[in-house]
Amino acid sequence: MVVPVIDFSKLELDGAERAETLAQIANGCEEWGFFQLVNHGIPLELLERVKKVCSDCYRLREAGFKASEPVRTLEALLDAERRGEEVAPVDDLDWEDIFYIHDGSQWPSDPPAFKETMREYRAELRKLAERVMEAMDENLGLDRGTIKAAFSGDGRHEPFFGTKVSHYPPCPRPDLITGLRAHTDAGGVILLFQDDKVGGLEVLKDGQWTDVQPLAGAIVVNTGDQIEVLSNGRYRSAWHRVLPMRDGNRRSIASFYNPASEATISPAAVATSGGEAYPKYMFGDYMDVYVKQKFQAKEPRFEAVKAAAPKSSPAA
Repeated sequence: MVVPVIDFSKLELDGAERAETLAQIANGCEEWGFFQLVNHGIPLELLERVKKVCSDCYRLREAGFKASEPVRTLEALLDAERRGEEVAPVDDLDWEDIFYIHDGSQWPSDPPAFKETMREYRAELRKLAERVMEAMDENLGLDRGTIKAAFSGDGRHEPFFGTKVSHYPPCPRPDLITGLRAHTDAGGVILLFQDDKVGGLEVLKDGQWTDVQPLAGAIVVNTGDQIEVLSNGRYRSAWHRVLPMRDGNRRSIASFYNPASEATISPAAVATSGGEAYPKYMFGDYMDVYVKQKFQAKEPRFEAVKAAAPKSSPAA
């Protein structure tokens, strides 16, 4: 199995090619929860600059990672193993170096080109995310801008757009620790600029872990839990993970177009004959549950916000 690769430029055409591209996006959302976009409109020159500033940034952080808890934990396991003790894989730590940036956060000032490059990149990614959501609107039979409006509380709030910059350094014992534990993403539309040489990202498809193959210049898109709710389960958020590698330093830059904390999320916008399979809640309340249960099954998260939601008062 291969994660779908879609030529996004054909969405601008008329007739059969546009219809086929929409069908490919629908298949990616319904069958995979993951797909890759090529010819997406983001200049390749900008992507090369993003790769450089993020790699330069990690080099400044590398010493800190070597002193981090995952490294110390793995070294302790290897010491115990050398003493002849039996050791078990760690299941509550990830072998990654990460930091987050968004409009209200403090950004690295070194390397000097980081801020300018990432501001330009994030502006392009945000526009791409909104174009992807418009394609989802069309495939779901919704008015253009429906998903964006839901994320903003019909324009009353600003959707959250954050970026996670990750590196997965070489791991001497990938059998004893994970790169990133399996999970679904909490939010809306996630756009990933992954390493085009070092693999490791896998998506769960039909009970089988499948590589999200490195592809130069591509943007990987996956749907989060809120798209699953808004589509009433027609689109599913997919379980994914990152495996640690003995060789290579994997770079991963994920941008999240999420609802505002105050936005109300529900499947009410999508008409179905089977009724609404998901609750109505504020996204901030969902995040309160998610941060405690990120690496657990997602269904109990929906049940938790459903149980916590205020009950409607009977009509007078």
